Amino acid sequence: MLQDILSAIPLGLILSIMPGAVFFVLLETSVIKGFKAALAFDLGAITSDVVFILIAYFSSYQLLAKIKDEPALFIFGGLIMFLYGLISFLNITKSSKNELVDEAAKDILKRNYFSLFAKGFFLNFINIGVLGFWLGVIIAWGPKLDLDPKRMLIFFIAVVTTYFIVDIGKIMLAKQLRTKLTTTNIVKIKKGISLVIMIFGFFLLLQGIFPKELNAVIDKVEKNK
Repeated sequence: MLQDILSAIPLGLILSIMPGAVFFVLLETSVIKGFKAALAFDLGAITSDVVFILIAYFSSYQLLAKIKDEPALFIFGGLIMFLYGLISFLNITKSSKNELVDEAAKDILKRNYFSLFAKGFFLNFINIGVLGFWLGVIIAWGPKLDLDPKRMLIFFIAVVTTYFIVDIGKIMLAKQLRTKLTTTNIVKIKKGISLVIMIFGFFLLLQGIFPKELNAVIDKVEKNK
């Protein structure tokens, strides 16, 4: 059991520092809205990871093959993510700086943690690549764990726990930046996060529209390393 936990820790660390839409929005939420708000958002994202793990575990090879042969799933997820980022960016551009700061303050006062939880869940859930990641982990690690349900349960609990602990560290570090925030910086952060989400959505779209071409480019880059 200890060996399974030790094997899971590096994977949890890698997962937590992987740059993605959730990664950047988590930092933004911590900086602008505080620790509890970021924690609610993170719990939503982790819950969607747990859902993906369960889907991957019970579907494994069949679902992996389906994702590979159904680029429409990437197009759907990428389009939602891109539109989410675009709408957020346009709303920021149209609103005044004071309105944006007031909105952030209202969110803190309302303590609307459920909406933040839902935001974290759906922002992670629409990224079909996350499901592919967990499918890959199960296929790669399942045989090493003898496909034993108890060992796999311990392994994934250790992965998610490590991921969550590192996220708490990121939230606390990002929170220190609150003292340096100005109205202008808040607007810049919000715009930057929206652009990051649009970029990730765009690449998901490319993966769905040009799956063979994109995989060929990735293989070529890896060979040149």
